[in-house]
Amino acid sequence: MQWTDRIRQVKIILVVAAVVIAVASLVISHFLVRDLYGEERNKMEVWAEAMRSLSMADENTDLNLVLKVIEENKTIPVIVMDRNNEATEFRNIELKGNNYDDSLANATKMGREMMASGRVVKINLASDNADDENEFINVCYDDSVMLKRLSSWPYIQLGVVMVFVVIAIFALLTSKRAEQNKVWVGLSKETAHQLGTPISSLMAWTEILKENYPDDELLPEMDKDVQRLQLIADRFSKIGSMPETVPSSLTDIMNHVVDYMNRRTSAKVNMVRDFPEGDIIVKINASLFEWVIENLCKNAVDAMEGAGTITLFMREVENRVVVEVSDTGKGIRKKDIRNVFTPGFTTKKRGWGLGLSLAKRIVEEYHKGKIFVKNSEIGKGTTFRIELTK
Repeated sequence: MQWTDRIRQVKIILVVAAVVIAVASLVISHFLVRDLYGEERNKMEVWAEAMRSLSMADENTDLNLVLKVIEENKTIPVIVMDRNNEATEFRNIELKGNNYDDSLANATKMGREMMASGRVVKINLASDNADDENEFINVCYDDSVMLKRLSSWPYIQLGVVMVFVVIAIFALLTSKRAEQNKVWVGLSKETAHQLGTPISSLMAWTEILKENYPDDELLPEMDKDVQRLQLIADRFSKIGSMPETVPSSLTDIMNHVVDYMNRRTSAKVNMVRDFPEGDIIVKINASLFEWVIENLCKNAVDAMEGAGTITLFMREVENRVVVEVSDTGKGIRKKDIRNVFTPGFTTKKRGWGLGLSLAKRIVEEYHKGKIFVKNSEIGKGTTFRIELTK
């Protein structure tokens, strides 16, 4: 659980860092855009004054400075509108049109949009002593390419940061999953290896006892327990490698589990079989899948504290086979349902929290199926559902 907590802390730090970077970028860009917008507004006022000077110039006026100011604007889109709000001139704007009149019509539409957004400088063309307020033009302008890029940059940066955070979190989770898999696989194979020697010894001693005491009634039961240990060791040895799946009778596997549980549990536990009449054949690894069902049944017995009903349900639904294991136990809290398959998670006082995680690995990785908690109610019981493709 320490590794899980560390991963959660790193994810929180990454998300907080991304938020801080995004907010700081937005704030800084806001101030930069505001300052640049003010500067462009001042430039347009100077440009508009140059246009006024050009419009009112006579043969004695020196236009060198005026023309220089007008020509130096190579970045800010400008449209000059007359008093009827019709475009008369435009600069730094690409307009679609078959001829100049079409371009002016498009410029008029764009200029009116600029006026509606407040990007306009009004120029009075009347002389200083004149009172005619109808002599004016409007200089409409838009943000320069640089200003537009600067305005959109924070959002691009935010997207890049979020992609980085998602990739980093995915890499952490993948690393965590890979490390956990190595731990569980190593533990399983080491367990199988350690069990191999004493099981072989027990099998030899059992054969010796059979020869010396052929009529002993306890030897068959001892032989069953030794075979059971051999089966458990075989199951552990298959974890971590892709086991072979062959067409097998799912009905026989389920019946075998019920028979085994009936021998190993008290009479207060009632095992109910809800199977179809015909046999169901599925391509599975019988040994490992039987382990999954046993694990679910043992968890059910623990949840019922040794008294209650376990119902094993099995049906063919279209191209799938559905297996359900239901109990009448204490149920699972809603907040714990999403964690039941997490390695190390357990609600038992004594338990490693590996059974359901191994069951999930067997069903989903080895058999390409699904296993999940179908429903669970506190005080009423829990139903686990397995879906396999036929």
